[in-house]
Amino acid sequence: MPKDGGIGASSKRREDVRFLTGVGNYTDDIDIHGQAHVFFLRSDVAHGTLNAVDTSAAEAMPGVVKVFTGADFEGVGSIPCGWQVTDKHGEVMQEPAHPVLAKGKVRHVGEPIAAVVAETLEQARDAAEAINVDIAELPAVVDMKAALADGAPKVHDDLTSNLCYDWGFVEENKDAVNKAFEEAAHVTSLELVNNRLVANPMEPRVAVGDYSRGTDEHTLFTTSQNPHVIRLLMGAFVLGIPEHKLRVVAPDVGGGFGTKIFHYQEEAFVTFAAKACNRPVKWTSSRTEAFMSDAHGRDHVTKIELALDKDNNFTALRTDTHANMGAYLSTFAPSVPTWLHGTLMAGNYKTPLIYVNVKAVFTNTVPVDAYRGAGRPEATFQLERVVDKAARELGVDPIALRRQNFITEFPYATPVAVEYDTGDYHATMDKLEEMIDLSGFEARRKASEANGKLRGVGVNCYIEACGIAPSNLVGQLGARAGLYESATVRVNATGGLVVMTGSHSHGQGHETSFAQVVAEMIGIDENMVEIVHGDTSKVPMGMGTYGSRSIAVGGSAMVRATEKIINKAKKIASHLLEASESDIELKDGAFSVAGTDKSVAWGDVTLAAYVPHNYPLEDIEPGLEETAFYDPSNFTYPSGAYACEVEVDPDTGKVTIESFAAADDFGNIINPMIVTGQVHGGLAQGIGQALLENCAYDDNGQLLSGSYMDYAMPRADDLPMFDVDHSCQTPCTHNPLGVKGCGEAGAIGSPPAVVNAVVDALRSAGKDVTHIDMPLSPDRVWAAMQ
Repeated sequence: MPKDGGIGASSKRREDVRFLTGVGNYTDDIDIHGQAHVFFLRSDVAHGTLNAVDTSAAEAMPGVVKVFTGADFEGVGSIPCGWQVTDKHGEVMQEPAHPVLAKGKVRHVGEPIAAVVAETLEQARDAAEAINVDIAELPAVVDMKAALADGAPKVHDDLTSNLCYDWGFVEENKDAVNKAFEEAAHVTSLELVNNRLVANPMEPRVAVGDYSRGTDEHTLFTTSQNPHVIRLLMGAFVLGIPEHKLRVVAPDVGGGFGTKIFHYQEEAFVTFAAKACNRPVKWTSSRTEAFMSDAHGRDHVTKIELALDKDNNFTALRTDTHANMGAYLSTFAPSVPTWLHGTLMAGNYKTPLIYVNVKAVFTNTVPVDAYRGAGRPEATFQLERVVDKAARELGVDPIALRRQNFITEFPYATPVAVEYDTGDYHATMDKLEEMIDLSGFEARRKASEANGKLRGVGVNCYIEACGIAPSNLVGQLGARAGLYESATVRVNATGGLVVMTGSHSHGQGHETSFAQVVAEMIGIDENMVEIVHGDTSKVPMGMGTYGSRSIAVGGSAMVRATEKIINKAKKIASHLLEASESDIELKDGAFSVAGTDKSVAWGDVTLAAYVPHNYPLEDIEPGLEETAFYDPSNFTYPSGAYACEVEVDPDTGKVTIESFAAADDFGNIINPMIVTGQVHGGLAQGIGQALLENCAYDDNGQLLSGSYMDYAMPRADDLPMFDVDHSCQTPCTHNPLGVKGCGEAGAIGSPPAVVNAVVDALRSAGKDVTHIDMPLSPDRVWAAMQ
């Protein structure tokens, strides 16, 4: 039976009340008295020399407050990158400057050249049209391999080439890997593309800058997943504002999916302009702007090879990947194809030797950074596609081949420098087979054939590393920030709690699940716990929300802070009950003396904390408030097995997903309903990548998919009812809750399942198809059948 509340209960999301009744407070809802509006004039060419920007006509137009160009930002810092990668030769990556407004050159369509601040958005837009920009267009480079060719146009003239870094991992394995391939009984190879995506959260990015001349204090309201990181990057590295003079507030945020992690030019601009204009300045992105200014995701081209012995055991794996960085390095971009991708290439399998090479490349396109899963979907797609292809080449069952090579003993140190603490991959595969009725598949295939359709089933496994940490390790790998999390728990005199966390919520249900954890520890009603986040003036320094880290890292910080609260409350209770502190127990919201019927309620103890009449102040300070920081000792490693069943129309190539099943191991579950919802959302995005979404440029760097007219987002009728299970639980061994991340799993595990299913359907009809690149649009599938 589900619990009424606390850990393990499907408590309804408390935040949904305000969202469903229209009283959420989003950044665009913030209007400050006297605010002006900004419109950015963006480049319509991908690459060119910026000869002149004449703003005189614009400055004279009605309502214009001020027009800014790159010249106004002399002495202002570059938009920083938060991760530095060292290549296989020991050289640090090439790291170009990233100006707030273009200086000297434009390097991608959508790069801001000038910004008009005016009384209204319409006046700002009209004035922007009057700006005369002289750009000498230069050849653009979009294809990554072409960008590395001799004589290719350089995106940044001050760099030696368009190669950001050439990363090898694990470099000392390389010779042994090559030897294993020479001695292999069978080698399967595959070349594939992980298509470029646009995150498209429901709420576009918004930024409002405010400045108080009297106190010399700045406030930025922004749609961000990590306000403290924005404050750190923008204050210290761009605008030179002391942190105590800069407040960053991220109120309700309508989806992020990674694209709202990063520090963007527009945030720095409105903060700078608010002081320059001495009035609030607001920018709200249009959907078209979002397509050409939000960081994109994925965009890898990979060759992967798998070596097997005569008994079909995996002996070695090697990959060669080109990863698109776009025109500039976004905040965490260098880490995505390296440490978040290469370290996951072992997958669920005990492959003894692995070598990964990644060449990160600058092109005249929008910067590319983390998108839901961030490196883990890219690794899983490569690995699970090549394993499926190997099974078909060897004529063995794809599930049996996977099972034969599963890791079964934990902890397990992979050859790519991570250690899985726990897992049970056979259990998730067992559960999946139970869910999908494989024994009835042939009958369903025959029924489809009778209707003129092809039917296929695709299976895959995944593992991800999330809850990114520990800080000392990622620091050695190039991270320029710590990846701990913080929490302050403040208990009011009457027993209610306010929990202030650095973990930001933008759709994950934190206000509900975090309250469940704290309420369970004390034994009180969840409604007595309030969660506060998203305001650097209220919460302790924290790293925000991304990488499925909120409950594993942020929740663990809350546990530690709440433990401190309970320990102090026990001291007070021991005085009230005239008993030894070691005999005090807390259960169901009351302190009692072990072995007796003497007890005192939680609320009586918290009142005594603030009305200290019954205990000596020399022993215990008044009040009940504690702060804790949590820096985990390892990642968490959720895993699972997914299956997709499709029908393909051979006349049109259209793919219809008939069913999708997901068996996940997320360790201990705080709120099953919220976890299921997170998986549903991830599956929708992964299926969107597999079948529909593709961000495309032409050879001149023009964005061909810059609106919903040309970029196909998944809709309700593209998706089946999902069958989701997370009953296979191997608790994480190194955080106090035993939890693993769950927010990105669906997007990691679903794309290869879909592609495997479509390939199976075509091969069932005798088509010699080994791979189709995503998205599997009808024309691509139809062409593959011909």
